[in-house]
Amino acid sequence: AEVESDILRRVRALLRELDGHHPSCQSDRGMLRWTLHKKIEQNPSTSCVLVRILVKELERAERGDSRHHIIPLLHTLMYTLIQAPCIPDELCARVYDFCKRLLTLPKPFCTIGLDYASRLKVERTAPGTLYQRMVISEQSLGSDPYPYQERIFIFADPELLPEAICHALLSDTEAAQVAQSRRGCMSCVVTHALQAALGDTCDIHGLRARLQALPPGDVEHWFQQVVVAVECAGSKGGSDRGQHTARLERIYHALLGSVPAGNAAQEGLQGTPLPKPNISFHLWTEVEQLWKELVLFLRPLSQSCEPDCLSQELDPMEMQDILSDCDCCEQSRCSVLSTDSGIERDLPAAAEEPCAPCAGDGEHSRLHRKGGIKKKPSPLDSVAFLQAGSGGPGGKSPGKLPRRSGMPAEAAAPLQRLHTARVVLLGDDRILGRLAQAYHSLRKRETRRLFLTPRLNLHFYHIPVVPGQPNSSAAGEHAGPEELCEVAGYLGRADPWYESNINTLGHMIPKLATMPSSPSRALVTDLFLTDVIAYYARLGTQPVCFQVHAVKILFRDPAQEPAEDVFLTELLTQVQDSTSHRELSMTKKRTTLDGPGIDLTVTYRKVVLSDRQKELALSLRSTGLLMKAIPAEEAEELGSLSVTITEIIRINNLAGRSFSAVANRLKTRNIKIRSPEQRPFTVRLDKDSRRTYRDVIGLEVSPCLEPSYCLQKTRTMKLSLHETEDVGLVKYLPKSLLLPINTFAGVIQ
Repeated sequence: AEVESDILRRVRALLRELDGHHPSCQSDRGMLRWTLHKKIEQNPSTSCVLVRILVKELERAERGDSRHHIIPLLHTLMYTLIQAPCIPDELCARVYDFCKRLLTLPKPFCTIGLDYASRLKVERTAPGTLYQRMVISEQSLGSDPYPYQERIFIFADPELLPEAICHALLSDTEAAQVAQSRRGCMSCVVTHALQAALGDTCDIHGLRARLQALPPGDVEHWFQQVVVAVECAGSKGGSDRGQHTARLERIYHALLGSVPAGNAAQEGLQGTPLPKPNISFHLWTEVEQLWKELVLFLRPLSQSCEPDCLSQELDPMEMQDILSDCDCCEQSRCSVLSTDSGIERDLPAAAEEPCAPCAGDGEHSRLHRKGGIKKKPSPLDSVAFLQAGSGGPGGKSPGKLPRRSGMPAEAAAPLQRLHTARVVLLGDDRILGRLAQAYHSLRKRETRRLFLTPRLNLHFYHIPVVPGQPNSSAAGEHAGPEELCEVAGYLGRADPWYESNINTLGHMIPKLATMPSSPSRALVTDLFLTDVIAYYARLGTQPVCFQVHAVKILFRDPAQEPAEDVFLTELLTQVQDSTSHRELSMTKKRTTLDGPGIDLTVTYRKVVLSDRQKELALSLRSTGLLMKAIPAEEAEELGSLSVTITEIIRINNLAGRSFSAVANRLKTRNIKIRSPEQRPFTVRLDKDSRRTYRDVIGLEVSPCLEPSYCLQKTRTMKLSLHETEDVGLVKYLPKSLLLPINTFAGVIQ
């Protein structure tokens, strides 16, 4: 009773924080969920108590007017259930029935309810499946029944975060990986699966001792046996749970062998800790670094040196760029060199008949293709590229390859996304602006040559970090944390669980990272930071999609080509200071007559409720304008721009001529700005002073289009010159480029 009352008190404190009643101690903000799960991890036998309490609170929230409690409670319950050593089936059935009732509610409740209901159905048939799948995918343990892999990539901009924070995060992530081994993760899967199926009768201490005494090859053998048994039962939704338990019991007795049975029944349930996921930390120094890391995740360097791997799927220049950043690039350059003559009859016999001895080595070694001209890719090239995909699981592509006579036909299988990359961005809105640039570049690259899209699930996450003193080289005029973290603020307003668990890290990470080295610091950072990042990446599955905006910038110099860029949060223009004495004197005269600023012509499409396009134009004198893409209020819709133009109004009165600044506000999606006098101004994107353009006389802003839509639209226009509307395949393609950032609930209506 004492344990149950303590757990209930902690759960109620979580709910009070969701209602806006923050704990009296500010240091507890964001740590209530973590301390609750840590308490259960230290005493796994109380998992059932927490699950029962959470089920009761969920049913109470369903009956009452506390719908905003449902998703946080459900996430807390599922995270406990995955790690619990053994949960009674009747308790899982109550959770399963509750998730099914969520299907009658609007999004995101029905989406999360359907996801968890499908998981619970598998877990009830084969206990331990969710734990096993999570460990296998996160640790890339490699199992034929479940061949999925995941990795968490943490990206931080070294020019935006202090060196101490970057160094501390790098040390913590590396220490977390060193503390666990492949063998240890396999042992965790075996022990958890056997205990979940056998319950109190499983001698967990004897099992761990037996696995510890076995050589690595035997541990992997029993791991594969358990995985096959669990996945076989989990894939058959209506299979008998008793048969599954009997099969695992046979594995359990065969594994223990002659080891004397321990006193498992007297000791009770002993938990198996959930290994930390595979996390890599990266300092983001170039835009293409994200694409390179994703390619290397799909094709590690150990595979890149193999023939017919990356060199067939990527352009030589792309592969050269990847290998140039790696330590073993000198040994790996063989994968980008072509030694064939381009004529089929000049191929060695081994290329056609693997069993035949290699002949003509001397002649073949003299054949090198040098000074070749790269052919412009045609639509057929993309099909051939898909067919030349990897030969492993999920690597076969749809369609049929032309084959030689006498060779058996090979059944074609569709590409499968066996890899999942979870990219976590640490920082403020400036690193998200850089992410928008990299994502736009990645989508353009994928449109030209498909590689990542059919093979990789890509998820983005954002953890705001607000250092005490931002780096002056990249910090703009926005110095406050609220101005620099508008995206995180919007996500927190849309999802209270994100606000409670993630937004509170903004001020905590710098403090933890700058703590002096001591055992207490290692205990706090290694446990808290990596645990929270893992919790966010594991359960943050609902995306909030932000519109990426494209900007075309016209310069004062006619010889300079217009620049094209994208931004996510804001665009700021300001009058540029004059450099020459002649311009300075002319500016002073105009300022005396017309006031400060420059004359601008603004043409825009007004946003109206009927969604009709209404073109408007105005001319005014202004000192600058600010375009905001992130709504200040939760009720406002994403996708439109809030433009604030500082207009200079001339006032004539008896005292003389005076000027006043008036904020002229409008909402639009498309806007064009010109300086008829060719007076230059500056443009800064996403609050990042490194992305400042000077000597600008005009700009055009519009929603950024999805590159695949643009390509298909161009092809359609070539075939039907008189068609102006989207026809054929274009109608079903996403038109706008949206940047999805995952939270726990998405946008709760």
